[in-house]
Amino acid sequence: MTMTLPNILTIVRLVAAPMVAVMFLYFTRPYADWFALVLFVLAAVTDWFDGYLARAWKQETKLGTMLDPIADKAMVVIALMVIIGFSSWSPWLVLPATVILFREVFVSGLREFLGDTAGKLKVTKLAKWKTTFQMVAIAVLFSHGVFEHYLGMSAFGMDQDTVDAIFSGEMVDHHGLRWKHAAMEWAGALGLVLLWAAAGLTLITGLDYFMKALPFLKEDT
Repeated sequence: MTMTLPNILTIVRLVAAPMVAVMFLYFTRPYADWFALVLFVLAAVTDWFDGYLARAWKQETKLGTMLDPIADKAMVVIALMVIIGFSSWSPWLVLPATVILFREVFVSGLREFLGDTAGKLKVTKLAKWKTTFQMVAIAVLFSHGVFEHYLGMSAFGMDQDTVDAIFSGEMVDHHGLRWKHAAMEWAGALGLVLLWAAAGLTLITGLDYFMKALPFLKEDT
């Protein structure tokens, strides 16, 4: 195994994936949301850098080729698991997340079955866009959790009449409830739109991969 810088970045990303979930075991919210968001974004950035450096420095290795998709899938699967676990289990969130998780499991199983033949099925540009949409959507959804809990902290101790008066403009918003609520709503809506777009790309790329794999699945006659 060759431990190049691109490979080290990939390994760091692989290790960072479960740490996103660990943040919620050792920190309270919204600090856990912040740490998970920063960790996820930094790991996602390394996804671009390790591929770019490997190509630019001609350091593409078998280890990197094997670990890179595993790290991507681990990041997406674990992050979605955490987001759903701390959500209200809205079907608008669960359904696209289920599509994404199913596709990742299906394609991983297909790759394992194909063995060495799987290397002939190259990653398409659309598949890279799929990964980008997934990671951006997850980052935005993590930010939704941040705004949601800061809103709750700012409104702590206020009765409903006070909160309603602040939102209606009858009282001065000293604690920034209105902008935190708006940020929470926008982050939630944008995150869901991006997640549904990612789910659509996930279905398309999964079907494309399956169709390309069909010739290798035919029985010998």
